[in-house]
Amino acid sequence: MPRRILQGTVVSDKQDKTVIVSVVRRFKHPMYAKIIQKSKKYAAHDETNNCKEGDVVKIRECRPISKRKTWEVLTEGA
Repeated sequence: MPRRILQGTVVSDKQDKTVIVSVVRRFKHPMYAKIIQKSKKYAAHDETNNCKEGDVVKIRECRPISKRKTWEVLTEGA
């Protein structure tokens, strides 16, 4: 099964080797045909602690690293 890749903004980097990434998705309301934005926060593994608040990063699904952490930050080379 392919791993999903999402793009979002880092909103917190206070934890060690973990960043919180806010991913915004836009979609059209089925009845009112208005464009709506919904956001969701994901805890992502950042092995090297390179990400800072405000950075735009890509995250990829991975094996469970902890209770909430099932995403990893993609490095620039990937």
